[in-house]
Amino acid sequence: MTPRVPVLLSSSSVFPEPTAAAFQMAAALGYDGVEVMVWTDAVSQDAGALRGLAAHYGVPVLSVHAPCLLVTQRVWSADPWERLRKAAELAETLEAPTVVVHPPFTWQRDYARNFADGLAEVGRRHGGLRFAVENMYPVRMAGRQFVPYVPGWDPTDTGYDAYTLDLSHCAASHTDALAMADRMGDQLAHVHLGDGTGEGRDEHLVPGRGTQPCAELLSSLAGRGFTGSVAVEVATRGAKSRAVREADLRAALDFARQHLAAPSPVDA
Repeated sequence: MTPRVPVLLSSSSVFPEPTAAAFQMAAALGYDGVEVMVWTDAVSQDAGALRGLAAHYGVPVLSVHAPCLLVTQRVWSADPWERLRKAAELAETLEAPTVVVHPPFTWQRDYARNFADGLAEVGRRHGGLRFAVENMYPVRMAGRQFVPYVPGWDPTDTGYDAYTLDLSHCAASHTDALAMADRMGDQLAHVHLGDGTGEGRDEHLVPGRGTQPCAELLSSLAGRGFTGSVAVEVATRGAKSRAVREADLRAALDFARQHLAAPSPVDA
């Protein structure tokens, strides 16, 4: 029997509630674990606090998202390599097998110049971890488009040992998510499950509420030999209450479990 793919709740999905709320909701809704987005919330940076939350609620941390966002450029350190090393140490302490990382921003010239080699070196130092580089998207402003990442928003153009496939980012970049999964191949280590309409912005909708092939991608994972995890990463900041937020997160979990269990058309 094929092992069940763990479905995680990204702590970003409960924003603006704090990191601790992600553990509480993950336990209440029946998620298999949590992905910790390391950001300005001190709890998200604290291995002891996170270990205590995991033990209290009975939900392990199974992936750590390194602080790569614009708002997290000063978390731990201004040096992106130091932030990545600390994310790796946090993941090791929590026994989380995956660290999610973004491609460098264009202004991070030194980081970008040695990113592929440096990432490989960090991977060798932390041999039990997979550093899964995430696909991003171009940014559209005032009718113009620019790419804020080096060498680009699509990590498969460079090639890395592991990837995170983000379906909402596929929508924002007008990319075929299934084709991107094909390009990632055996290096597909992690999935960020969210939907989008292709309007050119990062929407992170509950899966099934956009136009992306979320169901098809999930049902194809077994046939791809996927051994990683799926993290629900949806935006609930507009939820008018905790009950509404929990309803969205429950719907996302039900969607993931339903389609992970379904055979793909190729396998049927």
